[in-house]
Amino acid sequence: MRTFNELGLCTELLQAIEEQGYEHPMPVQEAVIPFLLNKEESADLVALAQTGTGKTAAYGLPILELIKSFSKSEKILPTVVILSPTRELCIQISDDMEGFSKYLPNLTILPVYGGANIEPQIRALKAGVDIIVATPGRLVDLMKRGAANLSQIRYVVLDEADEMLSMGFQEEVNAILEGVPQDHRTLLFSATMSQEIERIAQNYLKEKREIQVGSRNEGAEHVNHIYYMVHAKDKYLALKRLVDFYPRIYAIIFCRTRMETQEVADNLIRDGYNADALHGDLSQQQRDLTMQKFRKHRTQLLVATDVAARGLDVDDLTHVINYGMPDDVENYTHRSGRTGRAGKKGTSLCIINLREKSRIRLVEKAIQKQFEKGTLPEPREICNKQLYHVIDDIERVEVDEEEIAPFMDEVQKRWAWLDKEDLIKRVLSREFGRFLQYYANAPEIEEAPSQPSQGEGKGSRRKGSHTPEEGYTRLFLNVGKIDKMYAREIMGLINNNVKGDKVEIGRIDLMKSFAFVEVRDADADRVIKAMKHGVTIKGRSVVVDRSEPAGRGKASPSPSKGGEKKGKRGKAPKSSREERGYAAPRGKKFEKADWMQFLHPEEGWARRRPKKK
Repeated sequence: MRTFNELGLCTELLQAIEEQGYEHPMPVQEAVIPFLLNKEESADLVALAQTGTGKTAAYGLPILELIKSFSKSEKILPTVVILSPTRELCIQISDDMEGFSKYLPNLTILPVYGGANIEPQIRALKAGVDIIVATPGRLVDLMKRGAANLSQIRYVVLDEADEMLSMGFQEEVNAILEGVPQDHRTLLFSATMSQEIERIAQNYLKEKREIQVGSRNEGAEHVNHIYYMVHAKDKYLALKRLVDFYPRIYAIIFCRTRMETQEVADNLIRDGYNADALHGDLSQQQRDLTMQKFRKHRTQLLVATDVAARGLDVDDLTHVINYGMPDDVENYTHRSGRTGRAGKKGTSLCIINLREKSRIRLVEKAIQKQFEKGTLPEPREICNKQLYHVIDDIERVEVDEEEIAPFMDEVQKRWAWLDKEDLIKRVLSREFGRFLQYYANAPEIEEAPSQPSQGEGKGSRRKGSHTPEEGYTRLFLNVGKIDKMYAREIMGLINNNVKGDKVEIGRIDLMKSFAFVEVRDADADRVIKAMKHGVTIKGRSVVVDRSEPAGRGKASPSPSKGGEKKGKRGKAPKSSREERGYAAPRGKKFEKADWMQFLHPEEGWARRRPKKK
């Protein structure tokens, strides 16, 4: 095993990393640092490695080594830009770089991010900095104001590039890369190799070299993946059982929406768990305090959205719990990669319903690992685990005889009427009573069937049938991927235009030119009414209406007019075309040559084009 001394770093950097407890470089550092320090090598870099594998040090240490020798006249303007997707990660990278450069004099690192006063950032840039660590949006804003001069940039680092692009920063990243000198080096670090990453690499990287730690898009090496199939109404009950079954759990619970995140956190706190919520509706100060408490283990369970947790770097998570599967495989990779770090074992638990099972198969294929089908622990098993936990904690208590000696006589007098057995009973009741009381009458959790029930099989799906989640209404929107409308944009579109309480959004099915969204029954009319007039995307009116599965007595709204009629042979049927996946191109009639069937990949529907003549 190599040491940092063998990688070509200067004495000042070696001293700083030794003080931080680093002894041996991690695989990504061992591969990247010598490559970047090689004076004969000028190629750009694409480095693929999981979250938590030491990527910041992999690029941070060699960059500091390379720029420490620049003369002061060269360092009036920044020479390095490091881009990160979130302000939390931006601050974390900046702190890490400050720690690495502790013994490098006259070297300035500045984090710039949204949500903070821009004026101090402008003043700091005018005073001169060496390294800018930035979120893309704020850096573009500073460039437009003339405060960020990137004319002397020699290195551009895209950290967590896949997440940056999935969050919609494509245009900002393009603007930044177009605004730096042609002779700079671009270093792209990512956990997954998505199409967007490959596009960026193809357009902006020259003579690129790819360094890969593990396989592309694979899950963390030391993570076990387990899923539990339950009915949607039982998800929270299943979550409680899993948390109770692991008394020393230290976990992030990932939810899809901010509302769901807050609801789950509130329920856990109400039920006596040490939990907190982290999502975009919190102020920056609240988010910083929440993350600080979690890092210091003052919070045991953090309920979070994917975006809010991006800047949270914790090395010793025991579990990641997916309160439902994310829309993208890349998001699951990021989630599960937060546990099982630094050679430790970790577990990713997924609480899913039947409709999410196909996502498990997609993730398995992408990360090249098999999920284990779990069985929820029974109340008796949970109580036994908690009992042993209490006993173990009591056994581990260190007794300081001198410290407690002054109080022993008084305690023995007050407890003289208690014998040993009574005392044990009372201690256990105090420490263990909550679980006994709850599980004595715990509601039964019925395992969801692993196959669709009759009427929900493949045949009915190909006919376009889809039953919304209980208590939800399925709506049709005439915008889709072609309009760059994804789950985040659709949720924003609805909640930005519907007044009053936020709309709770469930499942979203994205097609090329349209989408389906499930909202609570009570919100359906409110959404349709609010979106009926004046809502446009790129000058085109947005249409929202109810979507009824075929065969239920109502025709679904269609991109074109038409009732429930049987189409002639060789012509497109006019009913429920959007449910069946048919959609006409913008400004054209629905012609035979345009036939295409799009169904969400989770449903297992095929994509069909007409046969060539």
